[in-house]
Amino acid sequence: MNWKIVLAILTMNILFMSSSYTMLIPFLPMYLTRDLGVSADAVHLWSGIVFSSTFLVSAIMAPIWGRMADTKGKRAMAMRASFLLSVSYFLGGIVQSPEQLTLMRLFQGFAAGLWPMDLAIMTLYAPPARLGFCLGLMQGVLTAGGVVGPLLGGVLAEAFGMRTSFFVAGCALFLNFLIFTFVIKEPPAPKQEKASAAGEKKTSLWKIPLIRSMMICGTLVQMVILILQPVITTYIADLAGPMDNIVFVAGFVFSLGGIAGAMAAPIWGSLGQKKGFFRTMCAGLAGAGICMILQGIPHSLCLFAIMQFTGGLFFCAIQPAINAVLASNTPPDYKGRIFGFLFAAQQCGSMAGPILGGVIATYLGMPYVFGFAGVLLLTLSLIVRNHYLIQP
Repeated sequence: MNWKIVLAILTMNILFMSSSYTMLIPFLPMYLTRDLGVSADAVHLWSGIVFSSTFLVSAIMAPIWGRMADTKGKRAMAMRASFLLSVSYFLGGIVQSPEQLTLMRLFQGFAAGLWPMDLAIMTLYAPPARLGFCLGLMQGVLTAGGVVGPLLGGVLAEAFGMRTSFFVAGCALFLNFLIFTFVIKEPPAPKQEKASAAGEKKTSLWKIPLIRSMMICGTLVQMVILILQPVITTYIADLAGPMDNIVFVAGFVFSLGGIAGAMAAPIWGSLGQKKGFFRTMCAGLAGAGICMILQGIPHSLCLFAIMQFTGGLFFCAIQPAINAVLASNTPPDYKGRIFGFLFAAQQCGSMAGPILGGVIATYLGMPYVFGFAGVLLLTLSLIVRNHYLIQP
């Protein structure tokens, strides 16, 4: 298949996947109280259980699915993930208790793995000179889905109820399953690269310093992204003061980072192809870190919104660069497991982030959450620069 056709199909696939997920997650507390009978006193506890349960299972399963993708086929694993995720969403629309919803989310974690398969397939189809652009565009679409999803989910929830949102998400993922079944073909692997990979199969991926560093970096960046989840809307509300439409304002300001990321990710991808992915990674980490620190300094909501948008412009440079570095330094028959490992690492960061953010906000105050996240990103930027940009 032509790589441009594959890129177009996968970007649509990613948009369906990302928007289906984000059209539901922000509204889980509302679903628990309105549809599943959870009391207001217990809704935060159940929200945390339901939200985090998926990450635990997917972190365990992702490397297993990745290894199977390299032996059984990446297209087959994408079909598996799409179909099982569609089933999980349909189940979410018929559950009757918070316990059943938790079981659905555990099953969803078992089914997860579509994003790493999209990455693995695209890195095999993309010409080396266009890898950065492809990964940047895919990251941008993933981010765009994170903006579109909550808007669509809010409209559906108000008009038809939350259960309808689950069914719509299930249909979108089932459409992805049909696309992988009848349109996308298994990407061919160059014979010479297969041969070179054969001698490397006994080497553990974790023992390779570059790959180990990128995994740790991906985990910490994901932790920083999720560390703000428990506090950012409250922080925005404090900055805004008394306001009738505070929920809308908080949602809009929060989405500015995603809007910026969707716009800039393809540009960063192309820039990384020309200037080097480690350079764009350093720039993204440093810029995002500075914006994080500035967001934690008490100021007006307008300045906070500007920093939220600016931070989104830098954040979107990081992940495509990590993906490109991993793709460029692994043989074709290792693509599935390398992105499976990365996905598992990110799930660990997703679990740790909200917990750490809640603890820091509770005992030190919300500005310290931004300060901690910013310093961590700046430190990562310096480490990447010292190890990979000024090597002899």
